[in-house]
Amino acid sequence: MCSGGCAKCLGITLIPLAVLCTLANILLFFPGGKVASSNEHITDEVWYFGGILGSGALMIFPALVFLGLKNNDCCGCCGNESCGKRFAMFTSIIFAAVGFLGAGYCFIVSAVALNKGPKCETNNQWEYPFANGDYLGNNTMWNMCKSPADIVPWNLTLFSLLLIMSGIQAVLCAIQVVNGLIGTICGDCSCCGCCGGNGAI
Repeated sequence: MCSGGCAKCLGITLIPLAVLCTLANILLFFPGGKVASSNEHITDEVWYFGGILGSGALMIFPALVFLGLKNNDCCGCCGNESCGKRFAMFTSIIFAAVGFLGAGYCFIVSAVALNKGPKCETNNQWEYPFANGDYLGNNTMWNMCKSPADIVPWNLTLFSLLLIMSGIQAVLCAIQVVNGLIGTICGDCSCCGCCGGNGAI
């Protein structure tokens, strides 16, 4: 596949993932699917905006850049038919690195949140009753949280989704780094010339 076409496919995949990560983070502001009576009752990691900033906003820019690479006008640049495309592919590496960092941030925040567990009311006080992820393999411990209702499965599901989706985003951005390097060296098969005019990568 041409490097530009590959980048476009990656961009198409990253956009819905970014939207889903943003929605998942927003839903976490409603513990158990209900409006929190106080901001202090929301798990701290939700306020780190891993899904909104890391896998959301920071991922949109790389996705849009990847989408535009296929239609980039690469011909007739500085006397070299393919140098425009090569420069665009080199630039995409930088954006891919930004996307990788954003996805990595969301991944780490989600992993910490899953290990730490949700903030909930136990014995008339709000605290983190779980430690070291013990509750993940023992759902009988979930009864320690009296309020909000269903807060454990709610946080567990949404943070798990963020963990998985940000992991996928990180892999896709890493693929684009490699793809961008290939495109920088060889150009793109949709360009006027590629690797000495052989027309393919």
